Amino acid sequence: MKRNQSVLMAGRAVLVTGGSRGIGRATALGLATMGARVAITGRDRERTEEAAREIRAAGGGQVDVFVADLAAQSEVRRLADEVLQSLSRIDVLINNAGGYWHTRHVTADGLERTFAVNHLAPFLLTNLLLDRLEQSASARVVTVSSNAQTTGRIDFNDLQGERSYSGGRAYNQSKLANVLFSYELARRLQTTAVTANALHPGVVSTSFGAEDPGGLQRLFVPIMRPLMKTPVQGAATSIYLASAPDLEQVTGRYFANSKPKRSSKRSYDEAAAARLWQVSADLVGLTTPGSTS
Repeated sequence: MKRNQSVLMAGRAVLVTGGSRGIGRATALGLATMGARVAITGRDRERTEEAAREIRAAGGGQVDVFVADLAAQSEVRRLADEVLQSLSRIDVLINNAGGYWHTRHVTADGLERTFAVNHLAPFLLTNLLLDRLEQSASARVVTVSSNAQTTGRIDFNDLQGERSYSGGRAYNQSKLANVLFSYELARRLQTTAVTANALHPGVVSTSFGAEDPGGLQRLFVPIMRPLMKTPVQGAATSIYLASAPDLEQVTGRYFANSKPKRSSKRSYDEAAAARLWQVSADLVGLTTPGSTS
């Protein structure tokens, strides 16, 4: 790594959700080698601590570990409290954690798991950390979406898949929600120095979806795996959005392969984005549902 790259993030604090494995782990490791103070979240303490040891060895800096199951809103709120107690500044929040479930699961809050983990968790966590982000100079919110957003639809009449559930449809909806959230957040933060962008990491070879795979996934993933990106390659765009100096004032954009790309037509529907924000705020119990704080 070039010398200037190894100090590019020096003095900056980065929180990566889902940083115990896969793309999140590779993202955290990459930013640590660039000088960042990295904090990671994971569901399993042993695996998250093991990831932190690897990241410390590679970056030589401090790595904070937070353990939380983002499917539960109480856990998201506890996580936010612990992060605020531990980190005096947050320069970059990378909403990386997510998942795919072929069958419908219900969380402790009575919500469909895909929507809860992939959209509501980053929505709530970002809002709870927003004051700290605004206090940090030129902070960034980076949300990992997917090219699946191109076929996603927000079904406001059945957001939780109670009437009809498909794992693929639920996932696509959640990834479109990620982009709508990023764009709406960018609009709400126009008067601040905080930017909000979303990205497609590519098709990456990880354990993604292995907890509850569908039949097609079981069949095709082993065949396609040699053609997939490695986690390091999949982390490249997240790292770019978190660190590139020329993106300091770039907000409300969607990226793939570290380049801006136009997202789906539905993702630019401002009325749908505002409605999704309000519905999401109600579902997570924000005290001021129409605001970012």
